[in-house]
Amino acid sequence: MCSSSCSLTESPAAFIWYQNGEFLYEDWSPWYQELVNSDQAVRYSCAIKGYEDLRAPDVSVDSVSGSCFSVTYAGGRMCSYKSEKQSCSITFPAEVRIERTEPHNSHSKMTCSSSCSLTDNKTSFQLYKNTESGEQKVNQNSLVLISSPESFFCTVKDHHDLLSNEVCADGSDCWSVSYDSRRICGLKGSSVNISSKYSHPEYQQPQTKRWYKVKINTKLEEELMENKGDVNYQDDMRNQHILRLNNLEEKNSGEYEFRMKTEQRKRKAIQFPGVTLIVTDLLVDVRPAAEVTEGQRVTLTCSTSCPLSENTNYIWYLNSRPLSLTTTPNKHLIIDAVSSQDEGNYSCAVETISSAGKTLTVLRGRTATTVNWTPAAAGLSVFLLVLVPLAVFLHRKFKPSHQSSKSEPVNNMDEINTGRMYEEIAAQPAEQELHYSQIPLDKINPIYSSFQHHEEQEHVSYSVVKTGTSTNSDSTRV
Repeated sequence: MCSSSCSLTESPAAFIWYQNGEFLYEDWSPWYQELVNSDQAVRYSCAIKGYEDLRAPDVSVDSVSGSCFSVTYAGGRMCSYKSEKQSCSITFPAEVRIERTEPHNSHSKMTCSSSCSLTDNKTSFQLYKNTESGEQKVNQNSLVLISSPESFFCTVKDHHDLLSNEVCADGSDCWSVSYDSRRICGLKGSSVNISSKYSHPEYQQPQTKRWYKVKINTKLEEELMENKGDVNYQDDMRNQHILRLNNLEEKNSGEYEFRMKTEQRKRKAIQFPGVTLIVTDLLVDVRPAAEVTEGQRVTLTCSTSCPLSENTNYIWYLNSRPLSLTTTPNKHLIIDAVSSQDEGNYSCAVETISSAGKTLTVLRGRTATTVNWTPAAAGLSVFLLVLVPLAVFLHRKFKPSHQSSKSEPVNNMDEINTGRMYEEIAAQPAEQELHYSQIPLDKINPIYSSFQHHEEQEHVSYSVVKTGTSTNSDSTRV
C-alpha cells in the first residue's frame, strides 16, 4: 500500500507505482494492484502524483517459506533501528494465531504465536481486547477473567493487516466477523459475492445483520439496503452472510464491512479495512507501441487496474473474430516478427465482458527476421556480414561465377526464415533461464500464442502487505 506519514489535505489525484525504477502504472487506489514478485531483484516503489520527487524507498519481497515471507526495505522509517539510509530486511509471518490456555482459578491467558520463527523485534505481536467502545491493547500473557464479555485477537505489531481470528475468554463462541477474501477485483458490468463468516454467543442472537460501504479516502459510510437496486443479501446458511452486488460500476469501489446488532450492543467487524472491492475495465495495452515496423516483436496485454483470479479465462479477438491460440489463452498475447497480416483492431474479453478495441498499425520496412533465427542462422548472419565487402571486391576482380557461388548462403537464409513465427513462453522459476520454442506456421492463417509472466504464479492471489517506509517525516512510503 502507498501511504504517507502525514495526513494529506486533499485526496491524491493518483498513486504512481514503479518497478525497478521504471514507471509501472498509476491508479486512484493506494493498494498495489498486481501480484508481487518474490524475486528480491524486483524492487517496488510508489509516489503521489504531483509529488514524484518524494518517491518512497524501494521495497522487495522474498518468499522464505510457506509460513514466512521477508520484506527488504532500501531505507526509511521501517529501518529506523538502523540508520534510515541503510537497507534492512524484516521477516513476517504468513499466518497469525491466538491461543488460550486452560482456565485456572477463573482466569486464562491469551498468547499470540505463528509457525514462522520471528527473531526481529520489528515483527513482534500485539494482543488486543475487543470491547463495546473499541479495540484496546493488552499485554501478552496477562490473566483474563473467563467471565469477561470481551473477545481477543492478535496482530503483528504495526501491521493490522496481519491478524488472527478472534476468540472469547471463556472459550465459547463470541462476537466475531471474518471474510473469505480481503481483496476483490470485479469487472465493470459483472457481479460479485462478498462473503462473511460470523459467530455470536448462543444466548445473544443478532437482531439485525447489515452490510456497510465505506468510501475510500473519505471514510464516509453508507448502509446497503437489501433488494435496493443491485444489492442482494444471502443469509440462508448458518453463520455465513453474503452480499451480492450486480452490474458493477466504478462507484461500487470501496471498503465493505458486515455488522451485527443486538439490543444490548452493536457489533462491528474488527478486520481492518474490511473487504476492499476494486471495479475495473478491461483495457488492451500494446507494447512497444500501437504503431510498429514489420519484424518487431509485439506484446498485447488484457490489462486491469487490479489482478483477476489466476483461473480467469481470456478470449482474444482480431477485427471482432476470435483468434486461434496454440495454448490456453491468458492476459498476454505475443506476436514475434509482426507483419502487415497482423494489422487490425484487437480486443479481449472475460466471459461476457469485453474491452474496447485497440488498433495495431504495422508500417512497411525492412523485416527484422533475425528475431526468429535459430542459433545456426544467427551464426550465418555473422558470416554474411564478413562476406558483403568481400563480394564487392570479388565482383571487380573475378568472373561472375564467383558471385553466384557466394549467393547460396543468402538463399539458405531465406529458407530458414520461411513462414510466420510465434512463440509460447512457459512460466519458469525466477532463477531459471527461460527457454523459447518456435513453430513455423502458414502465412495465410497465422496462429497466435500466449504466455504467462513467471511472477504471477509465485504468490497467493492478491495478497497485499501494508508496510511503511519513509526517508523523512513527510515522505511517501510503501
